[in-house]
Amino acid sequence: MGRKATLIITLVMMGVSSALIGLLPGTATIGVAAPVLLVILRILQGIAVGGEWSGSVLLSMEWGDQRRRGLMASWPQVGVPIGLILGTEAMSLLAIASGDAFNDWGWRVPFLASLVLVGVGLWVRLRVMETSLLARLLETRQVAKLPVVEVVKRHPKEVVLSALLRVSEQMPFYLYTTFVITYITSETIGMSKTFAFAAVTCAAAVELFAIPYFGHLSDRVGRRRLYALGAIVLAVIAFPYFALLNTGIPLVILLTIMIVQLQHSMEYGPQAALIAESFPTGLRYGGAGLGYQLASIVAGGPAPLIATWLLHDYGWQAISIFMIIGAAVGLAATLALPDRSQIDIADDAAYR
Repeated sequence: MGRKATLIITLVMMGVSSALIGLLPGTATIGVAAPVLLVILRILQGIAVGGEWSGSVLLSMEWGDQRRRGLMASWPQVGVPIGLILGTEAMSLLAIASGDAFNDWGWRVPFLASLVLVGVGLWVRLRVMETSLLARLLETRQVAKLPVVEVVKRHPKEVVLSALLRVSEQMPFYLYTTFVITYITSETIGMSKTFAFAAVTCAAAVELFAIPYFGHLSDRVGRRRLYALGAIVLAVIAFPYFALLNTGIPLVILLTIMIVQLQHSMEYGPQAALIAESFPTGLRYGGAGLGYQLASIVAGGPAPLIATWLLHDYGWQAISIFMIIGAAVGLAATLALPDRSQIDIADDAAYR
């Protein structure tokens, strides 16, 4: 169907699902149907976001200057810190403004307001033309009938390695932005939730600049080299990270949360191009999407749950070891993935 058409479909699916969550009646009104419908809408959101990343990255990378693919593909990645800032601040402001009413109706407002972002997104995407690389394949009818099946058959190594290299990025990201809120607001550290949300917001602001910078840097020093360095940095900071949080000093905690976000940016900036370059044009959307989203399942989502269990049973040192293991997995996968940062991505022969 092409990158543009798929992106429009996923955007509408995400916007409608989010808005319907904002309108969803509670269990007092429709009983058990409320949580059932919520789960269904969340599944639709997951399907939508599963198709979002590949399309946005490929539109940016394939239309941009091919000598600066790292930078061009990093721009969609900036959507993560932007979304983190908007979501965190919206919920924080509503909680303060509406007080007890937040639980009654205030939480619905951000979900309904997402329709505004859908409108902006549609306006942008309808104006963007299909990339010339894919358009050429569509014109010559060289598109695979079952591209996802085809990419799994022809490039299984790249799909698996794309998922595994994200372990050193995706796992710590959820620790830096989700688990850390629980950790520093616990009785042991004693910070307020307001402080915790503010710290995470500041860290996201750092990434607004750091992600494109490291994407740009990958065009100069090489994506695989920079990404591998990011995995090594994760292993180095694993123990100091929690040691600094444990000081209980607000300024130290704030600076720690902000600075460690650079480790994530070091990998997240070049990551889009690193993964997307691993697949030929006709199979790039499916291959890159599979690798990227598989990591969210095995590394990202479970990370806060695993960290909570480790903290309760073994202490924070066990979480640091968990981070080092993640760094080792990410580093090994990165070094095993072929470096295609210098190839012509329009030449499918380069992938044989």
